[in-house]
Amino acid sequence: MGTTIIGLALLLLGAVCGGSFGLPSKFVKKETPWEALWGPFFFFVTILLPVTVFPFVAEGLFATCREAGMAAIAGPILFGFLWGLGSMTLGLSFAFIGLSLAYALNYGAQIAVGSMGPMIIHHPDQVLTSHGYVIMAGVAICLLGVVVSGRAGVLKTRSQEGGSAQSEARTRADSGTIRKGMIIAFVSGILCACYGIAFSYGGQISEIATGEPHHNPPWRASFVVSALILWGGSVSACGYCIFKLSKNRTWKSLTGRGIRRVLFIALVMACLHDGAILCFGVGASKLGDLGVGIGYAVFMSFAIIVGNVNGFITKEWKGASRQSVNWIKAGIAVLVLGVCVLAMGQRMEAASKETAATEAGKDGSRP
Repeated sequence: MGTTIIGLALLLLGAVCGGSFGLPSKFVKKETPWEALWGPFFFFVTILLPVTVFPFVAEGLFATCREAGMAAIAGPILFGFLWGLGSMTLGLSFAFIGLSLAYALNYGAQIAVGSMGPMIIHHPDQVLTSHGYVIMAGVAICLLGVVVSGRAGVLKTRSQEGGSAQSEARTRADSGTIRKGMIIAFVSGILCACYGIAFSYGGQISEIATGEPHHNPPWRASFVVSALILWGGSVSACGYCIFKLSKNRTWKSLTGRGIRRVLFIALVMACLHDGAILCFGVGASKLGDLGVGIGYAVFMSFAIIVGNVNGFITKEWKGASRQSVNWIKAGIAVLVLGVCVLAMGQRMEAASKETAATEAGKDGSRP
């Protein structure tokens, strides 16, 4: 019981980190170029922390990568590159539509695609099974949550402006920005789901990390795969920020006045981001057989709630109509329901695999 409580506490802590990593960006001055904050953030997340911290978590991290070879590490790095594009566009969506709506749309799309992607790629025969149907139902519910949240964003924009001709013109311009931001947030969710797909290609790497001479427990071994994914993401995320710094000629902002504050905020964001990965890995391992199903539901549900609470705290919904607020609350509730249904499907999938392994063991023991 004590271990389970510790596991749940770590999952909740990880969800707070995951749902809050974008919050410090609210405290950067408006004149700070986007790339001046997010460039250092992605450097810290994808290069600095994986190189300096992850080797202390996973024994023999670099040796494991060498042993696995290029064929084994190609999948995590390639899909990590796509995840990096998703994380970069999520950062853009924060600037367009704020934390609350961006988290809802991104996480909704991420959960839906991330749940079906590995199954379709690696186990297409399981789609039309009992647990496959449950997972597809969870995906449908999550997509419904995305639609409801999107409707909330449209209503919010309309209600936060007055009725004058000038305000109507401003509302039309804001509506275009909101729609653009919503599309970016949704697409970012699809790309961020590549993190889970990348992980599904890490089986051989995990086997090496848990075997001799490294002897990492599974949750520690997962950090080897995570490092490869993040390094793949560094190419796209950091590469885009370098492009923006060059195109906008904002390299000077990295040495200008107030840069220490910006770098500190970027480091805090990075620690929250990678802290979520660490807490989820440790927390899920403490739940034993419930780790995949219950752990996933607790983590994602609470992260969605935290992300939206942060949006309300920073007054993103100030002046919005009660109708739009009710819509975003409904969207959050639908997303949480979808996550719980997906967790049920994943639990059924795990039970099905256990049953199949037991039956195979019985057949092997027969004369």
